[in-house]
Amino acid sequence: MIVVTRLDGKQYWINPHQIESIELNPDVTLLMLSGKKIVVKDPVEEILNRIVEYRRRIGGFKNED
Repeated sequence: MIVVTRLDGKQYWINPHQIESIELNPDVTLLMLSGKKIVVKDPVEEILNRIVEYRRRIGGFKNED
């Protein structure tokens, strides 16, 4: 799970494997596989760094080399 911050300042933990895409509208919007949209304050680059770190922690890159 990675942490993101909603526009109201509350932190929210999401499963990064459920993110289908990320849009800038101009706010950062995570489009989930379920169809749900989550608007967050976090910059896209920070979200991507959290996803990469999460995948390293769980060993997600071992079979992707």
